[in-house]
Amino acid sequence: MKKILLIEDNEALRDNTAEILSLANYEVSTAENGKVGVEMAMANPPDLIICDIMMPVLDGYGVFQIISKNLELQHIPFIFLSAKSERNDLRKGMEMGADDYITKPFSDSELINAIRARLEKIKLLRAQGGKGIENWYQIISDLGNKDEMHDALESHDVIQYKKKQVIYAEGQHPNKLYYIQTGKVKVYKTSDGGKESIIGLLSAGDFFGHIPLIENTIYEEFAETMEESTIRVIPRKEFEHLITQHQEIALKVIKLLANNIVEKEQQLVALAYHSLRKRVADALLTLKKKYANVELHYFQSNVEGELINKLHEVGFSFDGVILNAGAYTHTSVAIGDAIKGIETPVVEVHISNVHAREEFRHVSYIAPNAKGVIAGFGLQSYELALESFLE
Repeated sequence: MKKILLIEDNEALRDNTAEILSLANYEVSTAENGKVGVEMAMANPPDLIICDIMMPVLDGYGVFQIISKNLELQHIPFIFLSAKSERNDLRKGMEMGADDYITKPFSDSELINAIRARLEKIKLLRAQGGKGIENWYQIISDLGNKDEMHDALESHDVIQYKKKQVIYAEGQHPNKLYYIQTGKVKVYKTSDGGKESIIGLLSAGDFFGHIPLIENTIYEEFAETMEESTIRVIPRKEFEHLITQHQEIALKVIKLLANNIVEKEQQLVALAYHSLRKRVADALLTLKKKYANVELHYFQSNVEGELINKLHEVGFSFDGVILNAGAYTHTSVAIGDAIKGIETPVVEVHISNVHAREEFRHVSYIAPNAKGVIAGFGLQSYELALESFLE
């Protein structure tokens, strides 16, 4: 019996739809919001997911992003269910990679036919070699019925890395492709003066080290674990064999590289033409998308009293505060006292390296009562601060 996970916040619709699916001989599990749905999917992966879009806590788009980045779940057919029938919403859902989109109200036969079509399609794809799966590593996994591919997947070494352990260093010759199974990795460059510049923060489900392998060049950066991590390594010869012998894998690698190039181009354009406030706003929106399973709130004010009021408002219920107080950092005793009086840990953040600037900026009234201070890493300082709460 095929298992279906139904994520829908409307209780009446959820119960009615579950009954329809049960009568059609499906095993149905239900969740009242996206967060619960993701937890259920991870605990007991279903054969298909039906998910509403407009929901509290975590909406359908957020659910899909999390599912699509999870190696064990990303192959599961995903159907959006929503009353929103506008073309833009349909287009967004399909561009994200969803398998289907059903608008409310819908008939019993429309729902059942969509489910059957998706389950049949995934069965056929697996029989044909997994074409169409979004992540190329998943392609390898789903082609496991082929002896060569199965052996390639199962033969990958798994290495346990300690926190702050260097995986590879600038100037070394690459001989492996790396895949993060658990943990976090930072990729960074160093200046002649030893200053570290982070160029990437990676987590479970991410590949790295592939560009030097393909270009046959040395590493131009360092890769180091930020916490204890489990990493699969694929030998260079095996990686080259996979992309030369299997077209679908080669295409996915090309897509991965193309996405990296587009992302870097967008970052360069933003640095050249956008104001600082716009760049900060874009960086925070990117964080919200990247960490879809974390509930993030944003507040901005140039008024000292308003910042203090907000600290008092969230300081006894939130799990963490990332605070860039600007010049108030160096002048406001009141903000320092407010942080001392709340329970929520605070990380002081600065885009620039304040210790390389005017002498008065070397003093902080926030730091003595903060969990920690992050400065000088540009807009990535916000992500580093967020990561400190997730360790």
